Order: sequence, then C-alpha cells, then structure tokens
Amino acid sequence: MAGYANPNVLVETDWVASHLSDPMIRILEVSVDAPAYQQGHIPGAVVLDWFSDLEQHPIRDVASRAKIERLLGQAGVDNATTVLLYGDNHNWFAAYGYWLLKYYGHRDARIINGGREKWMDEGRPMTRAATQVNPVDYKAEHPNLSIRALREYVIAVVNAAGRSLLETGQIHRYLVDVRSRREFSGELVAPADLPQEGAYRGGHIPGAVNIPWEEAVTYDGTFKPVDELRKLYERRTITPDKEIIVYCRIGERSAHAWFVLKELLGYPNVRNYDGSWVEYGNLIGVPIEKRNRGWP
Repeated sequence: MAGYANPNVLVETDWVASHLSDPMIRILEVSVDAPAYQQGHIPGAVVLDWFSDLEQHPIRDVASRAKIERLLGQAGVDNATTVLLYGDNHNWFAAYGYWLLKYYGHRDARIINGGREKWMDEGRPMTRAATQVNPVDYKAEHPNLSIRALREYVIAVVNAAGRSLLETGQIHRYLVDVRSRREFSGELVAPADLPQEGAYRGGHIPGAVNIPWEEAVTYDGTFKPVDELRKLYERRTITPDKEIIVYCRIGERSAHAWFVLKELLGYPNVRNYDGSWVEYGNLIGVPIEKRNRGWP
C-alpha cells in the first residue's frame, strides 16, 4: 500500500485476521450476491443488502440519512467504530457501501483489499453463524454533496463541455464510464450476467472516456500499485487538476473507481454519478454517443 494518497483506507486480510476480536471494529459484508453471507462469512461480520438496505424504496435513491442511522446502529456501529467493508465481485458493493458511509460523514471506514474471494482463497476462517450485536445509537452527518453527481449536474456538465470545446478547445470536467466496452459502445445495456436492471437505450454519455473498473485491480481483486493506477488514468487525460465524474450502470462499479481516484490517488474533486446509465439511458431528450471514445 506504499504510495497511496490515503493508505489507511485499505486493510490487508492478514491484518483483519489479527483484529477479529477488536471491539472497536465492525466488519460489514456488502455483496452482489447477498445470500452468500448465509453460506459463510468472516467471523463477526454483519450483512447489508445493497438493494433493500442501501437504497431507498419505492423511489430509486440512496438510503436516507435516517435509514443509514438505523442500519448502522442495528449493526453495532457508532460514530467511533472502525468499519471494514468487503464483498464479492472484487468489492463492487463494498466500495459502494464505503462511498455511502463517506457521503454521510463516517470518519473511519476501510475496505478489505481483495474482498470475499481473497479471504476465501487464502483459507481464512468462515462461519455461518449470524453475528449477534448490541444495537447502539448512530448519528449520520448531512450528506456530503461534493462527492455525488445528480442528473441535473451531469446534464449541465455535458452542455458546458460542448461549449468549452467550441470556445477554448479545453474541458475542465471529465466523465469516466467504467463499464465494459460492450456496454460503452451500446451493444449491451447491462452486464450479460446481470440483466435485471438496465436502460432502454445503449451507448454512453457524450464526451465520456471509457476506463473499465477492472483495469484498476490485479488478478486476485486487490488494487494495483499506485504508479500503475496513476498511469491508467493520466494516459487518458484523467488528471488531478480536473473534476472527475464516474458512472457505470447503477453506481456500484463507479463507486469502486471513485475509491481509486479519490482515496488511493488523492484526486481532490471526484463525484460518483450513482444514477448512472440506468437513469441517463432512460431520460428523454438527452444526447447519447456510441463512438469508441477513450479506448486504447
């Protein structure tokens, strides 16, 4: 983890294994496959379901401040607790959970590097026993709007980028699409194995650069060294002097990229457009591109 802008946001599996009994730590599992928790989880972990817990229903929005307070309090998390997040798919929704905790101002949240797969591949302890915790009071802060992009903001950025190119040839805000190339090109509107929630139209937001999220991780799901991450983004004009907006299909893969850019590389202005393509691709009257912009 040497060289990361904020190395304290990542913990390795061996560190976690040596802190399983620490009363100041709470482990949260947030997986794409939420029932995986019942089949086995890190001892002491509490499960959060990304769909029913971390979203607000019946509207589609992030969980409200009151809901987050209730969920974390029930999980035994208070404002001084160190929260360790992990999950499957190389921490897709663990990163989303991390981003949401930062949105509501939790001070000490960290991601377990490599997630569920790495923990299991190393043969570390798993249990099927549900974790018993004593509920506590949790007080969330007001949302940190500087790390979130809503659709009006994104549309304004698209319009401003067009004017900026015409007038000066420069853009100061960049959109990064972290989906697969087939989604970016419009061939797919959702990952082939996750078709449940998609958009009516395929393509990408005009001007977006395609840097698939998985290019930031190694074969075992751990994050690449800082030099490789820096080259990954800077060679495609994604540099710290710009405001960066990341998006995917429903906001979890882009939260993963947000974590890389904001926490590991230390970019000062990074927003997650959590509405992402499911929202933008269903809007009426907005521009869409299907060119292969940003591919190496």
